[in-house]
Amino acid sequence: MKTFMLACTAVAALAGPPAWAADAVGELQSRYRAQGAGPFDATTGEALWNHKFTNSGSDRSCAGCHTTDLRQPGRHVRTGKTIKPMAPSVNPQRLSDAAKVEKWFTRNCKWTLGRACTAQEKSNVLDFIKSR
Repeated sequence: MKTFMLACTAVAALAGPPAWAADAVGELQSRYRAQGAGPFDATTGEALWNHKFTNSGSDRSCAGCHTTDLRQPGRHVRTGKTIKPMAPSVNPQRLSDAAKVEKWFTRNCKWTLGRACTAQEKSNVLDFIKSR
């Protein structure tokens, strides 16, 4: 039974993010498109993810807390709190709730970039995250 459960988990991981995650991303990207964003680009999202911004006298990046390998757990640089992997392929909860995704964009963009992310930036980052 344990082997069967492991096999099912492996197959689910290979299948990519669950349908509800795609629905939440689609909902958000539709909103962002209505705000003038598009086309979306995962490569540009990855560049933003790894870019170091100087904010409040320190260099910050998304990767600073969440790592460059989104399949691995991260650690908040200030609090030390463990952050579950961002990749929906290993953490199906990621990108599954549009309201939560938007809440975290609001909080993390301000902390990292020192400002709100644009609709285009959020869309590109979503493409990058969902590709992992």
